Amino acid sequence: MLYRELSGAIIGAAIEVHRELGPGLLESIYEHCLARELREAGIPLLQQHPVPVRYKGERLDLGFRLDLWVDQRIIVEIKAIEVVQEAHRAQLLSYLKLTGCKLGLLINFNEPVLTEGVRRLVNGLDEP
Repeated sequence: MLYRELSGAIIGAAIEVHRELGPGLLESIYEHCLARELREAGIPLLQQHPVPVRYKGERLDLGFRLDLWVDQRIIVEIKAIEVVQEAHRAQLLSYLKLTGCKLGLLINFNEPVLTEGVRRLVNGLDEP
């Protein structure tokens, strides 16, 4: 599956979750429901997957957790906040760089229309 197709499937599943639940809930609820939708669609993912940080060749035990790592190619960072800040985009870009992933989706479920809350961030992706 191409990145475009996979990201489209993720966004479609997120829209389904948002249609069912609406805005105003906790991030963990949206994460769980989105993971369920993706699994039901046969899309492999890792949920709350720990990723270590390396600094000058040394592995630090101070890693981070990815909300969803879909097919180990697309990182999905889930928010349920009033306004997405630049810091949230920077966080996802850092995750992309540290994992070597090419594409990330920042999805804010606290929007009346979910598509207004989806941001696509790219890290060296060459696919059309």
